[in-house]
Amino acid sequence: MIRNFLFSSFFFLGIFFVSIIFIPAFFLPQKIVLFGGKIMGYWASFCLRFFLSTKIIIKGKGNIINNKKFFIAASHQSMFEAFFLQTIFNSPVFILKKELLMIPIFGWYLKKVGSISIKRNRVSKENLGFFDDILRLINSSARPLIIFPQGTRLLPEDRVPFKRGVSKIYEKLKIPCQPIAINSGCTWPKNGPKKINKILTISILKPIEPGQNKALFLKNLQDIIYSELDILN
Repeated sequence: MIRNFLFSSFFFLGIFFVSIIFIPAFFLPQKIVLFGGKIMGYWASFCLRFFLSTKIIIKGKGNIINNKKFFIAASHQSMFEAFFLQTIFNSPVFILKKELLMIPIFGWYLKKVGSISIKRNRVSKENLGFFDDILRLINSSARPLIIFPQGTRLLPEDRVPFKRGVSKIYEKLKIPCQPIAINSGCTWPKNGPKKINKILTISILKPIEPGQNKALFLKNLQDIIYSELDILN
């Protein structure tokens, strides 16, 4: 319990500190705020290693897509991946629920770095332009898009069907998808105490090239990620 307390205290204190010192970056180029996001990613990994004795492994670096546009579809079990994936990839653009933009200071940063929000399970005027926003961003930026197709943080053993939105993005963008399986919930679960002396693996899987129909892509993506999670767990 002491290590859990120290981890949470230092982690959130560090995130708060970085958020405060980067406030002037709201008036500076976007790349300054993106650098702050990478610092938060490295801080998250440091706290896991130092306080919880977590071993972090990045598997499949050779599968990372280079020199062309792509989007990332990653499993989601904790806050870890939202921070740490910024250190592996070129400051990904996050697709996230609109409620997160309402958080003071943190939500302001999400807006500044160009995150794309959506109101889940609702048909709204904003959601109707969702895919057009994504297409414009991909065409104008070298940053990859990232989506968590499970829709929310889940327990390591959960195997819920992926949201269909990821297949619509695949169809609309016509670019490769970089699947990623992360077993972060085994050490940093959504609820309950953190676990010590665990191995946290970020498994970067082989890309899925464009050209499949939506239904086939969704099935393949789900099978690939869940099969890898079964191995990692």
